[in-house]
Amino acid sequence: MSIIKFLTSKVFFKQLALAVVAIVVFCFLLLKWLDVTTNNGEFVTVPDLKGKSLETVKIELDDNDLVMQVQDSSNFNPNYPKFSVIEQDPVAGAKVKENRKIYLTLNPSGYRKVGVPDILRKTYRQAKPTLEALGFKVGEKTYIDNIGKDVVLGIKHKGKNISIGDKLPLTSTIDLVLGNGKRASN
Repeated sequence: MSIIKFLTSKVFFKQLALAVVAIVVFCFLLLKWLDVTTNNGEFVTVPDLKGKSLETVKIELDDNDLVMQVQDSSNFNPNYPKFSVIEQDPVAGAKVKENRKIYLTLNPSGYRKVGVPDILRKTYRQAKPTLEALGFKVGEKTYIDNIGKDVVLGIKHKGKNISIGDKLPLTSTIDLVLGNGKRASN
């Protein structure tokens, strides 16, 4: 039998019809199985977790069949309590599947510590932006007799002398001891 006769025979068309029916039935069953196993159309609403403690967050996520994944802590935010959630992904109100991971960013216990830069023997005009760029605040200015007017001669934190490289929390106030431009009297 030649190929052309076979392709035009009843046997070939019966086999082709059976194959098409088998593929359609297989696809239908596969799609139904996927609907059941993936909970198609069933969603959970992500709760608002910002500002809440880890214990409260864990309870809320367990109640909603969601999983907590703590990412790294962020920069300290004084508007939120220590160790509370300051960011979440996906955001509150989003519709997700159950057992979805909710990624959390926590507020650390305080500001990170930064080394005090070398501002000694620099003018106040140079020292102030250097300190502010690192996140420090410039506090009181005290003047002592020294020929260098507005030259930083010492640095203090909470009334105590500090050295270059000492670690202080961000937003700490640093007081400066400056020269007044007068010669020291003997």
